[in-house]
Amino acid sequence: MLATLVAYSVIAGARAITGLRSLWLGTTPRSKQRIYFANHTSHGDFVLLWASLPAALRKRTRPVAGADYWTKGTLRRFVIGEVFKGVLIDRQHSASDHNPLEPMLKALEAGDSLILFPEGTRNLDDEVKLLPFKSGIFHLAKACPQVELVPVWIDNLKRVMPKGRVLPLPLLCTVSFGAPLVAKEDESKEAFLARAVEALLELAPEEEA
Repeated sequence: MLATLVAYSVIAGARAITGLRSLWLGTTPRSKQRIYFANHTSHGDFVLLWASLPAALRKRTRPVAGADYWTKGTLRRFVIGEVFKGVLIDRQHSASDHNPLEPMLKALEAGDSLILFPEGTRNLDDEVKLLPFKSGIFHLAKACPQVELVPVWIDNLKRVMPKGRVLPLPLLCTVSFGAPLVAKEDESKEAFLARAVEALLELAPEEEA
């Protein structure tokens, strides 16, 4: 019950502060297993994307998040585990037998959709639109060809909550959903990642592309 109340509060707060607009430009919000991959400029990115989904899709869509950040403190663990049902990945494990994709693969095998940021970390450089993509999204696409990969551009959130600011600025934010991608059978990692980057940049506003 508490997690449900917190979830509704998060959604209402995100929409009120950002004036959230969801633009389904290349697809529709349908019950299809997907990986939503987006640009990453703020800690609030996955919250805004998650809040922009219809309720039926939110129930089976889980954000991928770093365990090193979200397991620090009782409140963070509650929020990511009980409210968002997040898939936590260990970004600091270096053992040769450790597969960082395993938690994501298990979630996909269970029928869940994911929210993923292929840059791997927040992009705080205003001069660079996207950081190089990590290879994880390619390996997920190859391992789960039945899952659609939907590019999502999140616009303005970094301005709403700039680094170092305690209170957000009331600015309009837009979450734009593009056409789904699938990995081609003989496609190389480099070719797929380039195509994924291009699909995401095509959704950026003209002044940011």
